[in-house]
Amino acid sequence: MKYVSTRGQAPELTFEEAMLTGLARDGGLYVPAEIPVMSNEDIAALSGLSYEETAFRIMRPFVGDTFTDEEFAQIIARAYHGFEHEARAPLVQLAPNHFLLELFHGPTLAFKDFAMQLIGQMFDVALKRRGEKVTIVGATSGDTGSAAIEAFAGLEAVEVFILFPDGRVSEVQRRQMTTPTAKNVHALSVTGDFDDCQARVKDMFNDFTFRDEVRLAGVNSINWARVMAQVVYYFTSAVSLGAPDRKVSFTVPTGNFGDIFAGDIARRMGLPIDKLVVATNQNDILHRCLTGAGYHKGTVLPSISPSMDIQVSSNFERALFLAYGGDGGAVSQLMDDLSQKGGFDLSQGVLDTLHDSYISGRASEDETSATISALRKATGELLCPHSAVAVKVAAEQRDPATPMITLATAHPAKFPAAVEAASGLHPPLPPRMADLYERSERLTRIDNDLDAIETLIRDRISG
Repeated sequence: MKYVSTRGQAPELTFEEAMLTGLARDGGLYVPAEIPVMSNEDIAALSGLSYEETAFRIMRPFVGDTFTDEEFAQIIARAYHGFEHEARAPLVQLAPNHFLLELFHGPTLAFKDFAMQLIGQMFDVALKRRGEKVTIVGATSGDTGSAAIEAFAGLEAVEVFILFPDGRVSEVQRRQMTTPTAKNVHALSVTGDFDDCQARVKDMFNDFTFRDEVRLAGVNSINWARVMAQVVYYFTSAVSLGAPDRKVSFTVPTGNFGDIFAGDIARRMGLPIDKLVVATNQNDILHRCLTGAGYHKGTVLPSISPSMDIQVSSNFERALFLAYGGDGGAVSQLMDDLSQKGGFDLSQGVLDTLHDSYISGRASEDETSATISALRKATGELLCPHSAVAVKVAAEQRDPATPMITLATAHPAKFPAAVEAASGLHPPLPPRMADLYERSERLTRIDNDLDAIETLIRDRISG
């Protein structure tokens, strides 16, 4: 299995190389040169398997010869051992033919654990075999950072630096990043918003002198391994509702587009998906683009669903690459326009191609809160604000005759203030996290300045 850059000017890499590299040296994102396809018989054979067994069958073609079958099976087993639900990603019925896919039973109570726990184990095996050390730098709007810190804390072969926007994550999200005691993890609170943090990470990858000096690696959703791991729960949930003999639809709350893009990969692999619905909050650049208004950055408005407060959705570049038929030059021009002009427009032909894969909707702040309240009263289910955005959009977009699976991406206890304001109930943390507010925090506040961030990373590594 080879991987190519969305901008067409970087060399093809193996899975191991793409995983450890993260962002291509031409600024693009790696995607598989070919998408493996499963037959209906292969998909039907997933019925009744454990999550781990399904994960092995889905992901095995993507990793090539990076790991032996035995190594990869052990990596998967270790990755999901710490999840608190036997099904890993259980389905809960909300209404006739509407189901909630609970993705918050991992160590940090968010869907990011499915990919990050796996990446941590894969990095550990690959780096030990190579006798190498790397510096992982990531940006987070809340959940990626805590998942990365949880996955890599204490590993000897990595130093981890997570940039998060100062004052723009929930207190639980912040404390999950700032209370771990492992010396190899570093939480950096950056002046600005998530897009600023993400931009500085990309700047570091494009500063080749710094990149090579500190052996930079990335675990943001720019890393293909993140997307690969998220493909799995599309298969497990769809098969449990009758696939491949029955089509299903999915609604995904998204900011950086990685989770919904994983659904498109699942469909290209042969999973019979009817609709893939992109659900956005008030920062609705993806919804505006998919409804013909072009992709043009605006001001990021802080919301009660902060992980979606994004105007530059990195993984949308992968969707554009597929929509342009693998034309890296066209994608590169769009990304240049985004960087230099603040946006770009798409031809009707490209929009039509995107519409073959995605439809979209949005939820305002009031609609999000109202959804939390209404669903609690109707079903007893308590949603986090991100999941509520998706439930609201799913209700508008779903076909009653086709099962709709809405992704619940975080535990409500990660956003207690917003959930309590909407429902009147304060969602408690799980017992293993009950003392989170009492733990000492360790963080560094830093300006949104590339030189300052790079200097800090050099000093921490050398120190």
